[in-house]
Amino acid sequence: MTSCEHLATVRTDYDGMADAYTAFIGEAFADRPLNHVMVQAFADLVRQAGGGLVADVGCGPGHVTAYLRDRGVDAFGVDLSPQLVATARAANPGVRFDVGDMGALEVASGSLAGVLANYSIIHTPPDALPATLAELSRVVAPGGHLLVAFQALDDVGLTAEHFDHRVSPAWRYSPDHVTGLLADSGADEVARLVVAPAEDPVRGFPQAHLLARKRAA
Repeated sequence: MTSCEHLATVRTDYDGMADAYTAFIGEAFADRPLNHVMVQAFADLVRQAGGGLVADVGCGPGHVTAYLRDRGVDAFGVDLSPQLVATARAANPGVRFDVGDMGALEVASGSLAGVLANYSIIHTPPDALPATLAELSRVVAPGGHLLVAFQALDDVGLTAEHFDHRVSPAWRYSPDHVTGLLADSGADEVARLVVAPAEDPVRGFPQAHLLARKRAA
């Protein structure tokens, strides 16, 4: 499958499941406090650094974008699915939501105070992950922050593994592998939270939340 075919598959899958996904994901985020810890820290760091525009990439129906804005962050959302973007706009009047590819953002280099990718890199195939993380880093200003969350691998011998996501093809990744790719793109790890596998009631996967800071040029 080519990159364009993969993007088309993910877009079609999420468009077709937009209502069901919206009903599930907002409740799942709200009901799992550990998912909020690093998002709150990210918001605090953005505000402490003077604020600025932040992108929530793979924003889905806009639940995390709204969470950031409620905490004083000037956040906007980007998602591949037009149906989810329409849902996000309807739920958050006046907030910017764009249809777009997180691997090719229509954002000027170094123009953002931060980027958040909350469980959205999981639909990026392993061979495309380095370029996607480099793209997220590209748009962040020096000193800005990136927060990436994903289903994680706990096998030290693997960097990636496909899994049976309910909506679209997905992969879980080694936290060290993702941290290394972020470092290659110019963003150094600040902190990580890895939630124990037993806390995942669906698949029993660990959940990784990696916070990085864009280094000075």
